[in-house]
Amino acid sequence: MPIKIQEIQENLPAIEVLESENIFVMTHQRAIRQDIRPLKIILLNLMPTKIETETQLLRLLSNTPLQVEVDLMQTATHNAKNTSASHLNTFYKTFDDLKSKKFDGMIITGAPVEKLPFEEVDYWDELCGIMAWSRTNVYSTLHICWGAQAGLYYHFGVPKYSLEQKLSGIFRHRVLDARHPLVRGFDDNFWAPHSRYTEVRREDIVQHPDLEILTESNAAGVHIVAAQNGRQIFVTGHEEYDRNTLKKEYLRDVQKGLRPLMPQNYFPNDDPAQEPPFFWRSHAFLMFSNWLNYFVYQNTPYEIGNITE
Repeated sequence: MPIKIQEIQENLPAIEVLESENIFVMTHQRAIRQDIRPLKIILLNLMPTKIETETQLLRLLSNTPLQVEVDLMQTATHNAKNTSASHLNTFYKTFDDLKSKKFDGMIITGAPVEKLPFEEVDYWDELCGIMAWSRTNVYSTLHICWGAQAGLYYHFGVPKYSLEQKLSGIFRHRVLDARHPLVRGFDDNFWAPHSRYTEVRREDIVQHPDLEILTESNAAGVHIVAAQNGRQIFVTGHEEYDRNTLKKEYLRDVQKGLRPLMPQNYFPNDDPAQEPPFFWRSHAFLMFSNWLNYFVYQNTPYEIGNITE
C-alpha cells in the first residue's frame, strides 16, 4: 500500500526510513492523478519519542493496497520535551486545526503517564474532547496501550489498576474468537510486546455487552478489545514496537537508576548485549491491515462527510 504524503510532509524524517525499507511512499502529485479517494487517517501521537513512533505506525499502515493519507496531531495543552519544536511546528497540527474535518480512521497512541489518575494528566480534558469528537467525526478509532486504557475509561467507564511492577517484554497470547475480522489470519497463539505499569481487567470489560475481548495472555492479561460495531478498537500492548524499542526503554531506565526488571522473553539468555529476535512483526502487520480493511475501508462512507455516530 502506498503511504500518501502531503506536500507539507515531504521532509518528514520517517519518509527516508520507510523508503530505505522498500516501502512505497507516494508523493502528493502522483496521488492526485489516481482516480481513488485515499483513506484519511489521523494519528494522535502522545508518545515522547514522536519521530520513532511516527515511523513505526506509518510502517504498519503500509501493508495493504489502499492509499492512506495521514495527519499528525499533538495535544495543545502539553508541551512535548523530547521532540524539537521545529519538527512539531512543521509536521503536526492541533485539534483546533482538524476538528472541522472528518476522518476514516484514527490512532491514539500510548503515553508515559500511566501512574497518574486519568484526571491528573495535564491534557486529559483535551483528550476527552478529542475522544468525544471521534464518535461523530471518525469512523473507527484504534487505541494503543495507555490510549486503550484511556479510551475504555472514557467511553465505557472501565478502570485501570496499578501493577506491582512494570510489565515489560514479549508475551504469548491466544485468540478467543478466530471469526472476528480484526484477528482474521492470526495463529491460535501469537506473541506481542507490552510495556506498562497498569492494566485493565477482564471482569470489568465483560460487564459491557458492547465490548468483546478478542485476545488475551495468561501473563499480560487482556490484550485486544473491540466494540461490537467496530467503531472503537483497544489494544493494551505495543504491536508497533521495533526490535530494539524495549531494549532502549530498559537501558534508559537502567541509566536513570530505576533498577528495572529485565523484559521477559526478549533478550537471548537474558543478556542485554545480545540482539533481541523480532518475532511479533507479522501479527502486527496483520492486525493493522485487518483494521484498515475491515473496519475502515470496507465500512466508511465514500463521501467522508456522511460519517456520523
